[in-house]
Amino acid sequence: MSKVAQIEGAEKEKMKEKVQKIIGHGINCFVNRQLIYNFPEELFADAGILAIEHADFDGIERLALVTGGEIASTFDNPETVKLGHCKLIEEIMIGEDKLIHFSGVELGQACTIVLRGASFHVLDEAERSLHDALCVLSQTVIDSRVLLGGGWPEMVMAKEVDELARKTPGKKSHAIEAFSRALVAIPTTIADNAGLDSAELIAQLRAEHHTEGSHAGIDVISGSVGDMAELGISEAFKVKQAVLLSATEAAEMILRVDEIITCAPRKREDRM
Repeated sequence: MSKVAQIEGAEKEKMKEKVQKIIGHGINCFVNRQLIYNFPEELFADAGILAIEHADFDGIERLALVTGGEIASTFDNPETVKLGHCKLIEEIMIGEDKLIHFSGVELGQACTIVLRGASFHVLDEAERSLHDALCVLSQTVIDSRVLLGGGWPEMVMAKEVDELARKTPGKKSHAIEAFSRALVAIPTTIADNAGLDSAELIAQLRAEHHTEGSHAGIDVISGSVGDMAELGISEAFKVKQAVLLSATEAAEMILRVDEIITCAPRKREDRM
């Protein structure tokens, strides 16, 4: 038993030495990816340091980014470790879950979005919508150019494409007209998704866009055609460009398919 006690004592001393190195960094909060045992937790508590365990790696990376710190794997050289800073660390309850909330971080605009819903299906849909919105924002930061929204770009492009179709002789004009109809499908879908009369609104939009310099688009709030510039409805140029290029490339790829070979379904082996 004395040998076991010696081993335990040596382990405690080793652990205490490591904790003292961490304390020597002059911190008041220590976040660890792994379990923190009772003994080191007591040492941290005696030193007035909050110890947080079982933090996931992605969470630690984001936390280091917003607090201005760096993730450290060794504690031998405190002067080389960059510490993070925040004004308040608190435990909050969201529903039945306990979360650690860091506020007053160096990147003041950083935040965590918590999604809650009645079912996984609702949560998945909310997460996809939020992800799409954040991707649009990130692209807007890279390229700050914006266009008016509400189907305005598609109606402007459709008008120009229609004029080109009228000037083009032969069967090519039919393909150009089809492209114009595809563009108009975007504002049509916007109206349909809002529960509006798309046929009526598209007819109004066509009439409005015959006026030079029109900013007409679909206002889903009022359910009518409105001035997108006055309403402040806009969308990222980068996203609109990517949508048009992807859709056009997909259509071209389908048109290049001149034959489809149908294969017989694979026979399943009898496992009886």
